[in-house]
Amino acid sequence: QLQLVESGGDLVQPGGSLTLSCVGSGATLNDYPIAWFRRAPGKELEGISCATRAGSITHITDSLKGRFTISRDNAKNRVYLRMTNLKPDDTAIYYCATRTRSWLACSRREYDFDSWGQGTQVTVSS
Repeated sequence: QLQLVESGGDLVQPGGSLTLSCVGSGATLNDYPIAWFRRAPGKELEGISCATRAGSITHITDSLKGRFTISRDNAKNRVYLRMTNLKPDDTAIYYCATRTRSWLACSRREYDFDSWGQGTQVTVSS
């Protein structure tokens, strides 16, 4: 049973930066793709980023390109979401997710994933 745990969420001022991390237990994350999702207040879950196993192929949703970066460090069995120039609209609970049941390269679709973290709160406010 794979469990994911996100960390790094915090209160940050607009324009600030934050790095979220996701670590797995019970199994290695190195064998699976990783995606980041977020749920803002009053909004649906939004897939924002994904990375293949090697991290050589990554995707960021268009509205976040240039500000958010996904990366993974397989030596540490972790995946990161680097967030810069944060805006109040970035306030959300952020989740990492992976797929273990079959092969998947990279996806930002909720239904493609079968293992989720508990989420970490990011609040952008002055």
